[in-house]
Amino acid sequence: MKTALLDRAKQRWDKLGAAIYAGVLGIVVLAVSGLAGLLFHLPWLFPSLGPTVMLFFESPEQKASRPINTLVGHGVGLAAGALCLYVLGLQDQPSAAVGGLTPLHVLSGVLSVGLTTLVLTWLGLPHPPAGATTLIVSLGILSAPVQLVSMAGAIVLVTVVGWGLNALLGTRPAGRT
Repeated sequence: MKTALLDRAKQRWDKLGAAIYAGVLGIVVLAVSGLAGLLFHLPWLFPSLGPTVMLFFESPEQKASRPINTLVGHGVGLAAGALCLYVLGLQDQPSAAVGGLTPLHVLSGVLSVGLTTLVLTWLGLPHPPAGATTLIVSLGILSAPVQLVSMAGAIVLVTVVGWGLNALLGTRPAGRT
């Protein structure tokens, strides 16, 4: 079996090789997502995708970087964020970033991260960037239903393209343990 490009880059250039691999592929995957956002005029590029892509290419051997962890993690984060936002009646209020942090925003944020952590830990599917996703939603930064669907689409796209590139280049995600 041919040696993975990441392993060859590490053997040849040590940390610089791994850094080039992670940096270039991260740019490619986020550019694809950003281009989809431009095409659809929707937020297909948002903060929690950055650490997700970094996990894919910097630490593909970590359990948290597996595709299943990514999809379930962000899905739970989206759902928990929306649940907290809507249950607390914040969906029609300015986001914490625009209108300022209110006590209800704080409650929404801390509950959404707590719920996301609880569910992902219980399922044994850690994905720390999901904590950012849930805050993006629970603080009202992206909260309209079309934005939530867009976020879900971007998460699937980034996961498929990211792990597709890794697989094409010989890098496999961590096995289920």
